[in-house]
Amino acid sequence: MSDFDELADKSATELKHLMETRQVAPTEVLDSCIRRIEMLNPKVNAFCATSFSQAREEARLAERSIMQGEPGGLLRGLPIGIKDLEETGGLLTTYGSPLFRHNLPERDNELVRRLRGAGAIMVGKTNVPEMGAGANTRNPVWGATGNPFNPRLNAGGSSGGSAAALAANMVPLCSGSDTGGSLRIPAAKCGVVGLRTSPGLVPSERKLLGWTPISVVGPMGRTVADTWLQLAATTGLATNDPLSYDTSFPASLTGETPVCLSSLRVGYTEDFGVCEVDDNIRQVFRSKIDKLKGVFGCCEEVEVNMEKAHHCFDVLRAEAFVASLQAAYDKDPELLGPNPRANYEMGIKMTLKDCVQGNAEQTRIFRDFQKLFSRYDLILSPVTPVSAFPWEQPYLESVNGVPLDNYYRWLALTYVVTLATNPALSLPMGVDHLGMPFGMQVIGRFRGDLELMLAAQEIENYCETTPELKRPRADLQ
Repeated sequence: MSDFDELADKSATELKHLMETRQVAPTEVLDSCIRRIEMLNPKVNAFCATSFSQAREEARLAERSIMQGEPGGLLRGLPIGIKDLEETGGLLTTYGSPLFRHNLPERDNELVRRLRGAGAIMVGKTNVPEMGAGANTRNPVWGATGNPFNPRLNAGGSSGGSAAALAANMVPLCSGSDTGGSLRIPAAKCGVVGLRTSPGLVPSERKLLGWTPISVVGPMGRTVADTWLQLAATTGLATNDPLSYDTSFPASLTGETPVCLSSLRVGYTEDFGVCEVDDNIRQVFRSKIDKLKGVFGCCEEVEVNMEKAHHCFDVLRAEAFVASLQAAYDKDPELLGPNPRANYEMGIKMTLKDCVQGNAEQTRIFRDFQKLFSRYDLILSPVTPVSAFPWEQPYLESVNGVPLDNYYRWLALTYVVTLATNPALSLPMGVDHLGMPFGMQVIGRFRGDLELMLAAQEIENYCETTPELKRPRADLQ
């Protein structure tokens, strides 16, 4: 058997079935994933700190509980990578910053606690940009993460380590988080699935500004069903997140009434009217839409009013970074990297008037965007405006020769959706003009995560039958 012909290549849902029916043991699944990590992580640097010894002990306990016929959590025995912005008890949480190079939290945060409580086995932390600032995963602690389709190119960010780990079949599940696109962009760049959840659906304990809806945590997987599985294990009310609410998701897609694609009303936009998008990506997007048009009840271009979205996002993002970085900046600004420092310094120059205007504009964007869903069930757009670029390049400086006015402006296709607060999925949909993965942003109605995932499952099923649209696989050999 080839080193690559093993359990690590199977989906989370397949592995769950094989373990629960005693066809394979959790220890075998974990060992397969560890072998894959040891073989490929030196090439792409998806994982930073690892916890193999503890994971093996947890796998043995999961195996024993299965053999004894005991009930288990939804994720029992499934290896998972945890993004290095989430606090993990007894395992390094560095946020990619030299300030936290030796940070060893005493306990898991809410998200990690729920994942482990559902039986997931944490094998390690996945790499991030410093303090999660930016969509190119590189930092002075762990270095850069490469794209499994071409390790010289970037894997997106800030959940780049998670996306790369999934694309290289190192683990079946990974956690992610998203402010301006940090979950959707790496999923698109690496050809996997990433869901930006509705604010509060999956509780997040680590937000200092607990009432802001712009930052969420959410699931990543190689398929919609795998992503759903992780989501179902993490939703629900939490007393440490004021936006959380009481809800539960079915444990799997099995048994749910399938969505009929021909009944869906779909709108699409290349740029939301305000985003710079490379001409080649526009053409790729149009070709994907042409392949999809015939399967929906209707599929038509829409106009979106996002005229003031850029300044609005500048304000809301700056508020969050001022809150999270104030202590570090006050201690020594020189210890912060250029991206986190730029965010902080932008924020402290803003006035109360800026904050009021930014929050009022978000409310207007939210209300206007919801009106689209009186006519449509889904809105489609590209996830990113360009193909993957070399990880040595810190960020995208221009599109079609048009200079961008800051280091995160190239994330606009995703952050305008963040402002609307609708759930949004990055769904792999073939490759772009350079042969790299292309991600389609599929946006659902307000708090319509369940309906969005059901529709995405059927779109994924259709795409897998269409060569130009099926999920690309990295050549791991």
